[in-house]
Formats: sequence, C-alpha cells, structure tokens
Amino acid sequence: MKNNISLIGMPAAGKSTVGVILAKYMNMGFIDTDILIQTVKKKKLFEIIEESGLEKFCEIEGRIVSSIDTDSTVIATGGSVIYNDDAMKNLKKNGKIIYLKTSYEAVVKRLQNLEERGVVHKNDQSVYDLYLERVPLYEKWSELTIDTSFGKPEDVVAEIMNKIGSV
Repeated sequence: MKNNISLIGMPAAGKSTVGVILAKYMNMGFIDTDILIQTVKKKKLFEIIEESGLEKFCEIEGRIVSSIDTDSTVIATGGSVIYNDDAMKNLKKNGKIIYLKTSYEAVVKRLQNLEERGVVHKNDQSVYDLYLERVPLYEKWSELTIDTSFGKPEDVVAEIMNKIGSV
C-alpha cells in the first residue's frame, strides 16, 4: 500500500492550506486536485463547470483523481470528489483519507463566492443543502476526522500528526 494522505471536506475547510503545511512537516509531496484539474484542462474550475455542466465536471474530476498514482504525497481534493466512487476508491487504496470537518457556520463565514471558487452545486442549492448532502459522504469515506472549525491551520496539522499513527 502506498503512503499518501488525502484530505477531503467542504470547500473552505482548509484542505489546501493544511495540505501544504502537512506535506512540508512530513517531508511529503503535495497535490491540489483542483489545481491539477485546471492544469490538465487549461481552464479555471468555474469555467469548466460553466462550459461542461456539473455532471461532466464531476466526470472530469473523477477521471483525473482516479488516475493519480503517487506515493508519500498529501493530496488536497476538491470538495466534490466524494461524488465519484472510483476516485475515492483510488485515494483509499493508495493511503489514508482524512476528513477535515468544518461546521456549517464556519463554511459560510469562510466561503465568499461559490461560483468563482468553482464549487460544484446545483443552481437552486443553498450552501446549507450542499452541506447536508455532502457531510454523510465525507464521513463514509474517511478513516480519521479532524475538526477545522476553530484554530489555525498549524493546529490542525499538529492534530493530524498526533493522530495519524493510530489510523
């Protein structure tokens, strides 16, 4: 089994920020799947979603995340990766999955604009509805849950490093 650490969670949970710091402290590589998708498609996430639609974007995301074949890497995923079972199975097969859990209130406070951030959601879907839809999926796939609602990214990294030996 490979030794990756994949971070899943709502947009604004801190996956990218925590991921960079965690990779640095653990002497691991780092991949942000949102950036990887933008690099492969040569477009911003919101442009891909606008042009392709939600379903096609999730297929693209799933295909790209399913193809990640790396070791000793922290992988910060997009919040919608949990909609693709093949992508999640690939992440699970190749390491640990950690859910960065964030309260609904913290997500709302941190999120500025769903569209500009490239957050996958239906047009009539509120942030609250999106939160309720996704939380059970994050819980389903995770091996470890860390609350990121409070504290600094460095505190979250310290907690992950303290608990990771028991996963």
